[in-house]
Amino acid sequence: MHAIVILGTGLAGYTLARELRKLDQDRELILITQDDGAFYSKPMLSNALAKDKTAAALVQQSAEQMAETLNAKVVTRTTVDSIDLDARRVISGEKTWKYDQLVFAVGASQITLPIAGDGARDVVSVNTLEDYAVFRKKLSTCNRVAVMGPGLIGCEFANDLANAGIEVDVIGPDNHPLQHLMPEPAGRALQHALGELQVNWHLQDTVSEVCKKEDGYLLRLKSGNSVDADLVLSAAGLRPNTSLAAQAGIETGRGIVTDNALATSSGGVFALGDCAEIDGLVLPYVLPIMHAARTLAQTLSGNAAILKLPAMPVGVKTPAHPIVVSPAAPGSEGEWQCETQEDGGQLALFNSPDGILLGFALTGAIAVKQKMPLQKQLPPVLA
Repeated sequence: MHAIVILGTGLAGYTLARELRKLDQDRELILITQDDGAFYSKPMLSNALAKDKTAAALVQQSAEQMAETLNAKVVTRTTVDSIDLDARRVISGEKTWKYDQLVFAVGASQITLPIAGDGARDVVSVNTLEDYAVFRKKLSTCNRVAVMGPGLIGCEFANDLANAGIEVDVIGPDNHPLQHLMPEPAGRALQHALGELQVNWHLQDTVSEVCKKEDGYLLRLKSGNSVDADLVLSAAGLRPNTSLAAQAGIETGRGIVTDNALATSSGGVFALGDCAEIDGLVLPYVLPIMHAARTLAQTLSGNAAILKLPAMPVGVKTPAHPIVVSPAAPGSEGEWQCETQEDGGQLALFNSPDGILLGFALTGAIAVKQKMPLQKQLPPVLA
């Protein structure tokens, strides 16, 4: 039997490898990655600054240590050019690897915004440990940072930068922060709390041009307003990496399409993590990835398993105003009911027309305490 080949050494790839080794110590296991293969906690990237964590300090194990721990081969700094599904081969230049089962755990990439200006190429994003190292180096001479994107990652970085004493401008087209996760009163509560930390908001607006200045950058906004910054950070969201799978003829949609067993349209090929669209859902969060890795490990070890996901609320790392969200399934009918708490936070519940709780957004120290009892009332994400 040929090897199991995993493309990617992020949380999804390495967690799957760990789960596999719990079930099978001897199967040949190969992990291929474009980066250095170091294992680190990606969610830590957006709150490492205030904790004074360098990129090196975030590394938990090197690729060599992971290879030894997993009894696996970890192939680093390697870009896969193509997949030969008929011959079951992974191809990179002159190198090939035969597989019996192949897993895409290739993650997602930062969405690039269409921005003009001679400073547009200097815009940074933080999606990997190497990105974070570049970001930290540039920050050493910065007093003011412009963050493009008022979503989850943008708000986490805004809070982290503000806690480090840096003035922040958040720019984005949304009506309020975290618009895609929670209703306006909850978003406004976060906006107010971060505003007290010197975070300036430029909502319902976008950056049209980034121009270099002698001492930084000038951002021209579509509204006609402008923002000065020493550094520009893009946090406009992530797009699943699907091109390699699509090139091989594997079905893709928003992500690499899989069923609830994580199987793609091609026999013996699976996907999980940020790159996967599982039964119509893209779930780029830690807990779904952990559940998916355990399920897929069972299948790859010969015990076919189906992924089942309970409701899994997500904690947003904004200590200035704690938040826990559990969005309703896309397309759910219902409406938000919001209740202001004594600390200015919001207890926001999304109920179906017949009164069934489908999702929630809890903001502020008082409301987040309701997470556990409310979570028990939610329907599963995948039954």
